[in-house]
Amino acid sequence: MNTLLRLMFEFAKTGLFSVGGGLATLPFLYEMSDATGWFSHADIADMIAVSESTPGAIGINMSTYAGFRTAGIPGGILASLALAAPSVVIILIIARFLARFRQNRLVEGAFYGLRPASIAMITAAGLNVAKVALVNLSAYAASGSLADLFVWKALVLAGILFFLARKLKWNPILLIALSAVVGVVFRF
Repeated sequence: MNTLLRLMFEFAKTGLFSVGGGLATLPFLYEMSDATGWFSHADIADMIAVSESTPGAIGINMSTYAGFRTAGIPGGILASLALAAPSVVIILIIARFLARFRQNRLVEGAFYGLRPASIAMITAAGLNVAKVALVNLSAYAASGSLADLFVWKALVLAGILFFLARKLKWNPILLIALSAVVGVVFRF
């Protein structure tokens, strides 16, 4: 299959089933990485960093980045359009019928069931990101020492950023800029 067609298929599938927002695309990106080899799990961590640091929806930003990495500018454009197309079609259909069926017991039950699915997908994605960013399994396998299991500088930075965000209510833009500077200075 042509790379651009495969890219469109994979991102349309992702757009159709990633219920819960941009971070819910992460399990699909990990699966796509394993199935196609277009990018690595470490590249996905980079996608998240770039997508979180740029304006716009994270899912669209990540699809653009992944598409560009895979097939250049046409890949970035087609991946973004393919990710968004299922949502647009579904929203148009739902908008047409939701007012009539909103009080329907089955519709309410479907929405109730989608909430935990979204949470599970986002949690799984978050754990995968944490594994890539904070855990070094290859160093642990080589040494067998628990001290080598974690990327300590990244773990300390994550703790500091968490404290600054939750307790001191720092602006996320400032936290992103600060973490970029720390990463450059300390060569994470």
